[in-house]
Amino acid sequence: MKRLFDLLLALCAMLVLLLPFIIVALLVKATSSGPALYWSDRVGRHNRLFRMPKFRTMRVDTPAVATHLLTDPARFLTPPGSFLRKSSLDELPQLWSILCGDMSFVGPRPALFNQQDLIELRTRYGVDKLLPGLTGWAQINGRDELPIPEKVKLDVEYMQRQSFVTDLHIILRTFLKVVRRDGIVH
Repeated sequence: MKRLFDLLLALCAMLVLLLPFIIVALLVKATSSGPALYWSDRVGRHNRLFRMPKFRTMRVDTPAVATHLLTDPARFLTPPGSFLRKSSLDELPQLWSILCGDMSFVGPRPALFNQQDLIELRTRYGVDKLLPGLTGWAQINGRDELPIPEKVKLDVEYMQRQSFVTDLHIILRTFLKVVRRDGIVH
């Protein structure tokens, strides 16, 4: 049922968001050199790597590390980068990953390929068995500012409580957080 929900919602969202998708892609291309999309190597279900698209918010010469590990992340942002991140518009291309089955709407956010501490903790607690999500329990309970052990604790809570109703609750709370721009550091 979850996969069917993901497919139907992703298709509907892609149709509704087609015009904003085109506008954002043109804005990224017009304000910085490089492609409109950034394909990030991420860790999916069973620690399998997949390529996750996002609208590019950082310059093409930015090191491939988590943003919080950069000494001055603002220095690498493209002109619309901060707005795209705060509005979460940079996440729109991940609908493609949902359609492909690499992601779900709700699940733990996919780790970067080089976030070994996060990957190891998730594997230890069985969270690696879940399909990663566009949003998740950790995102609505802290987002960027959570330390890794706390994220994993929240991922485990989600794993133990997951249901269709829980997923709908997380999607609604995510929408409210995005509208309010809660918990976004960069």
